[in-house]
Amino acid sequence: QVQLVESGGGLVHAGGSLRLSCAASRTVFNIYAMGWYRQAPGNEREVVASITSDDSINYTESVKGRFTISRDNAKNTVYLQMNSLKPEDTAVYYCRFQRRIAPGVRADYWGQGTQVTVSS
Repeated sequence: QVQLVESGGGLVHAGGSLRLSCAASRTVFNIYAMGWYRQAPGNEREVVASITSDDSINYTESVKGRFTISRDNAKNTVYLQMNSLKPEDTAVYYCRFQRRIAPGVRADYWGQGTQVTVSS
């Protein structure tokens, strides 16, 4: 099984920046998309940003202009650069790799989560 290892979380003041990384333990083939999700206490897990194999990128509205998702295919790694952080960004952040197993069949790989805390 593929393991996704996250790093880069921490505690920052509002307006600060963090860079999250998520690296697969081994090469993941046929990746459809990589993405970042977050979940705050009492809230549902939500999509933050995603990037597909054809470089289509999407962000949730609340992070547009502040967060940037990128990837390094050679390193099987996805990044999330988070700037101008707000207390509302406080959550556990999870990375996700979505892989095509067969036509119409996909599998998800999730990171262990990394805590991001933004103080006011």
